Amino acid sequence: MKILLATLVTVLLFTLSAFAYDVEMAKKFDGMFSQMTPEVLTMRPCQITTKDILEMIKKKEDFVILDIRTPAEQKLIAPVWKGSLLIPMHELFKPENLAKLPKNKKIAVLCHTGDRAAAATIALRAVGFSNAFQFKGGIAEFAKEVGRLATEYVKE
Repeated sequence: MKILLATLVTVLLFTLSAFAYDVEMAKKFDGMFSQMTPEVLTMRPCQITTKDILEMIKKKEDFVILDIRTPAEQKLIAPVWKGSLLIPMHELFKPENLAKLPKNKKIAVLCHTGDRAAAATIALRAVGFSNAFQFKGGIAEFAKEVGRLATEYVKE
């Protein structure tokens, strides 16, 4: 009988813990996502497009490109924009790397296609970097849209 009771209690504890979730984390995400109403989402408040980046360059706006791709991806092609940061996604949230991020200018988070940048941008905003924006479409979209026209925007 004791074995049966112990087994039932163990199963019950494991079952209940399977349905548990982090209440505090859920509150943080609720605070962040509750602001994302349909009206706000149509404005794309957390994204920067290639067109936006080119306008920022034309206006000589001070911003940072944060490349979160893997070192292997960065070896093939990487932004050389002044102040660009090359911090792979798997190392981004280490305290020493977060300390490198500016709080006073836009951070355009860049990956290959924009998917990882979306996740990293949400997480950066959750920890306090409200100046972080997903570089929509990533470096692939940027290269496709700009191509050889880059010299029109960046003059040495």
